[in-house]
Amino acid sequence: MLIAKDKQGNLINLLHHENESNEHLQLKAKLYMSLSRENETTLEHHLPEINQIADLFVNETLALEVQCSRLSEQRLRERTKAYLQADFQVRWLLGEKLWLKHRLTNLHKQFLQFSQSIGFHIWELDLRLEVLRLKYLIYEDLRGHVYYLSKTCPLSGDVLAFLKWPYQSKNLNFYKVKQDRNIRDYVRQQLRYGNQFWLRKQEKAYLSGQNLLTQELMMFFPQIQPPRVDTDFCQITNSLTSFYQNFTNYYQKNKNNLDQTLYPPVFYDKIVTKN
Repeated sequence: MLIAKDKQGNLINLLHHENESNEHLQLKAKLYMSLSRENETTLEHHLPEINQIADLFVNETLALEVQCSRLSEQRLRERTKAYLQADFQVRWLLGEKLWLKHRLTNLHKQFLQFSQSIGFHIWELDLRLEVLRLKYLIYEDLRGHVYYLSKTCPLSGDVLAFLKWPYQSKNLNFYKVKQDRNIRDYVRQQLRYGNQFWLRKQEKAYLSGQNLLTQELMMFFPQIQPPRVDTDFCQITNSLTSFYQNFTNYYQKNKNNLDQTLYPPVFYDKIVTKN
């Protein structure tokens, strides 16, 4: 059991469930103490209309889920879908075991959210540093390596304002990534290993009378691409079709085999539409 204070300074007990880690419990407590200062916030809030319990429920509209252990993609989809169908917003805040590091797993992709201002992004909680961390402008290269920018907010700060930042930011953030000059060697290796993705790419190339292994380096540009899934992103309800099209169109007109500058979706939309 952990003791915290509500916004009136009264002591409250945070119940400790048998399968709840210390990380999960402490993060909930710190979020509650921060959010409840200025917002109507409840812990372990039961929503009878969807028969779910939100770790934290803010201003009767926002569910915060502190996720410190792995869960199945199906379970994530079910819980997210229930919130969205009931017109609640939901943010999944990931504990250390689920932090995004060098690669986007299939589960990571289902935690991704999206805005025109900062593109694909994901939320993390760091108990040691006591911060809420946002990783945004997430892209990945042809090897599956992930790139992003990072921004943090102290858990003692205005957490709710930070959670709204992806939809309110007016800054045009961007970064550059050098192109991989050895990408053909990597493709050759993956074809030898029987990688289905590259086998399909090679088959498509053969059908057009080409060979991936003999193509010029610039033919692989842009090597850095937005994340994609075979079905859909369960946290994202708006269509991403125009973003993918604008992204592709922009780099077709701005080919450069030395480096690639990555921008938020709003940039590609304005530039492509303008031209």
